[in-house]
Amino acid sequence: MPSVDHLAEMMRSHTPRLLDRTEKLKVAAVAAVVRPSADGVKVLFIHRAEDPRDPWSGHMAFPGGRVEARDADSIAAAIRETREEVALDLSEGSLLGRLSDVAAVGRGRPLSLVVEPYVFAIKEHPDLEPNHEVAEIVWVPLEFLLDRSNRSTLAWKHGEVSVNLPCYRYNDHVIWGLTFGMVDELVTLLEGGTGGGRWMDPR
Repeated sequence: MPSVDHLAEMMRSHTPRLLDRTEKLKVAAVAAVVRPSADGVKVLFIHRAEDPRDPWSGHMAFPGGRVEARDADSIAAAIRETREEVALDLSEGSLLGRLSDVAAVGRGRPLSLVVEPYVFAIKEHPDLEPNHEVAEIVWVPLEFLLDRSNRSTLAWKHGEVSVNLPCYRYNDHVIWGLTFGMVDELVTLLEGGTGGGRWMDPR
C-alpha cells in the first residue's frame, strides 16, 4: 500500500518537465493534496460547479486557479485558491514538490495558459467547506488510482473530432483530461517511472 512518505521520496527525486515560457502565457496553479488515513492515502479532488463561463465546468479537478498579481508566486496562488475553494489552509501542510507543466486546452482549443501542479501533504482529515465554484469535494484512494484495471475510457466529441480518452470512473465521478494527466504522472512516479507531461487535454 503506498504511503505519503514514499510519495515524498519520489517527489524529491523528480524533475518535472517545464514548458517554454518565451510565449506570453498566463499561469494557473493547482494543488494535488494527499493525506494518510486508516485505509490508505487519499487524494483530494473537487467536482467543479456548473458554470457556462468555465471551460472545465462540471469536471473533476484539483483545487486551484489563476495566479494573480497579489500572489507572491505560483505556490502562493495554489495555497490561496485551495483556501478559497474548500477552506483548507495548505500553509500548515507540507509541499512535497511539483509535477510537470500542463498546456491548457478548453473546449477543443489551445489556451494561452499553463497549469503548474504542486503536490501537498496534510496530516489529518480536515473539515472542508466548498465555495460556490465547487459542487462537491471527493477524496479518492490513491490505491484506486494506482490500480490500472480501474482505468476506463470516455467518448469525447468536438465538431468533427471523436476520440476515446483515458479516464478513471470513481463512483459517479469521471477523472479525465488535464486532471487525468496530472494523476498519471503521480502514478508513474510511484511505479518507479519518470512521469512527465505526456498528456494533452483536448477539451
